[in-house]
Amino acid sequence: MATANYDLVIIGAGSAGLTAASFAVQLGRRVALVEKDRIGGDCTWTGCVPSKALLKAARVAHEMRHADRYGLGPAEPAVDLKKIMARVMSVVQEVYENESPELLSQEGIDVVQGAARFLDPHTVAVGDAQITANRFLICTGAAPSVPPIPGLDGVEYWTYETIWNMEAMPEHLLVLGAGPVGCELAQAFCRLGARVTLLEAGSRILPNDEPEASEVITRQLAQDGVDVRLGAPVDQVVKEGDGIRLTLDGRDVEGDALLIAAGRRPRLDTLDLDKAGVAYSAQGIQVNGRLRTSRRLIFAAGDCIGGFQFTHYAGWQGFMAVRNAFLPGASIGVLDQVPWTTFTDPEVAHTGLTEAQARARHGQAVMVCNWPLDKVDRALAEGDTTGFVKLVHRNDGKLLGATIVAARAGEMIQELSLAIDRGLKIGDLANSMHVYPTYAMAIMQAAAHIRIEQLLSGTSGKVIRGLLQLTR
Repeated sequence: MATANYDLVIIGAGSAGLTAASFAVQLGRRVALVEKDRIGGDCTWTGCVPSKALLKAARVAHEMRHADRYGLGPAEPAVDLKKIMARVMSVVQEVYENESPELLSQEGIDVVQGAARFLDPHTVAVGDAQITANRFLICTGAAPSVPPIPGLDGVEYWTYETIWNMEAMPEHLLVLGAGPVGCELAQAFCRLGARVTLLEAGSRILPNDEPEASEVITRQLAQDGVDVRLGAPVDQVVKEGDGIRLTLDGRDVEGDALLIAAGRRPRLDTLDLDKAGVAYSAQGIQVNGRLRTSRRLIFAAGDCIGGFQFTHYAGWQGFMAVRNAFLPGASIGVLDQVPWTTFTDPEVAHTGLTEAQARARHGQAVMVCNWPLDKVDRALAEGDTTGFVKLVHRNDGKLLGATIVAARAGEMIQELSLAIDRGLKIGDLANSMHVYPTYAMAIMQAAAHIRIEQLLSGTSGKVIRGLLQLTR
């Protein structure tokens, strides 16, 4: 059995693993990157990239049907799902070409295809080869979580991993779960022509976002034609000929396709972590704040450790794990706040604390501004006035959190995320010139509104008004 030795072996070539490998070789480390499936992981092949390509097609179809909003003649698009999926996969291939094994090898990364399993804390086996390393980094990501609903194992269903193989548009798609994946794909398939029912056991969709954001997206989905059913836990799944019947509290809903979008679970099953002495649970690999596992020289990063499940967070953690493994000192690698975006139309972006979280921490010192998008000239020009900018801040002006519901929310949130990271105040945002006309003007407008109210309230307001009287 062949044996090779490395400074670092990374298991999993998704966002965390790719970022970690690139950084490690720049530090002069000898690196092996082990991947049992496809380089790029979920984000490239089954998550971020294909879903955004599909959402673009759905948005174009929606705009065609509603072109009269812009003074144009509306047209019903000819939708061929097979062609759309072919275009989606061509985009995936373009992204993959920038992270192929050949390019990684040129960077100095040894790519090893196959499933890794630990033999001991210092050795993994990949096929017939044994690989030893001074340090390991586990980045195996997560897989779709399938709820234990009676009858589900007796029907064919889709997940975010498999739906990209769909070739014919379903007549009635049932979507189980109204988190980001469920909402995005429900809207996309509805706009492409399928009848869609979105089922959520909880009281609202997008439960991790602000309630106002959930309300806006619920209304938009309903306007698009999605049948949104809240407080609708599924009791049973039954195969009905070529169709599927779901039983919900005595009520039935039937469709010809079922998408399970009920969250994700860490991929740990084949690693033999017990042989390495690495502690883990169903929630993920246990790490400290520096991303070390229970074994000092074994680190873990990304979705396999639980917590926030975002590509950008996984990549950031991969970088931090390598930094903590090889450089002096240590940096925090686990955060309690990260920015995110759900790419529905409009998008929902969030950073920092929600209003409820801020009030739990800061009590009466918390203030909130909701700035509607219909006060933003660019949104009016584009016909995209559905949404708002919500700024959560202390009464001293320190920004604590923000939520944006807008067509460009994912781009707009970066400014607010940086502001929170750097401890900036509302006045800093108000005083920073923003380009006109842009969606980001909404941030400056909201901040200026808050700042003016602050200046004109209390003692400072009396002084300012007195001075204004003297200048007349």
